[in-house]
Amino acid sequence: MTIEEDIQMYGKISLAIEEIESCKEFSPLIPEVRTNLVYSRPNPGSPEDVLAVDGRITVVGGMPHAAGRPRFGASSHMARLIMEVMKRDPAYRAGVNFANDSRLAEWLEGYAAEKGWTYSVIDRRKEPDEIKEMEGSSMPWKVSEAIEAAGGRIPKLFYETGAVGKEPVTVLIGRDPLEVVREVCEIARSFHERT
Repeated sequence: MTIEEDIQMYGKISLAIEEIESCKEFSPLIPEVRTNLVYSRPNPGSPEDVLAVDGRITVVGGMPHAAGRPRFGASSHMARLIMEVMKRDPAYRAGVNFANDSRLAEWLEGYAAEKGWTYSVIDRRKEPDEIKEMEGSSMPWKVSEAIEAAGGRIPKLFYETGAVGKEPVTVLIGRDPLEVVREVCEIARSFHERT
C-alpha cells in the first residue's frame, strides 16, 4: 500500500463516520457491544491492516457518535471478520455491525429479499466446543457457517444468534465504508418507518 492509498482510505472512512453520525435512526440499532465500522487494505496480513473506529461507535445525545478517530488496528473482532470474508472475495473490504433481535431479523429477511441481497444466519449454538474454547478460532467457523447457510454464496447481510455471553449482532458488508454506511442508514430509516 502506498501513502496515497492510505490517505484515500482515511478519507472514505472519515466521510462514512460523518454520515453515520448524522443518522439518528441508527442509534436504536447500536448494540450493547457498540458498533464498529471497518475498512481493510487489500491483502490484509493482520488486523493492523484494517482501519476502524477507535473505541467504536456509541450513542451521545441520542445520536450515533464515534468514540475515537479511525486508525489501523483499532478493531479485533470486526477486522478478523472482514479479513475472513476477503479470503473468499477480496472485493468485500468494509463492514459494519449492528444490533439484532427476532423482530429485526424477520424484517431484515424481507428487506434483503427486496434488495436482491443474500441474507443468512449463523446459529452460535451449533459452534463446536473446541472452536469456542480456542481464542480467535471462531471467525473462520462463523464466516463459513454464514456462507453455508446462504447456499454457498457470500451473504451481503447476516446475523448471528446469541449464545451464552454473546450478544446477537447483524453484519453488513460491502466494497467500502461509504457503501456500507449508506446501506445501513437506509436500513435504519426503513425499519424506523415501518415499526
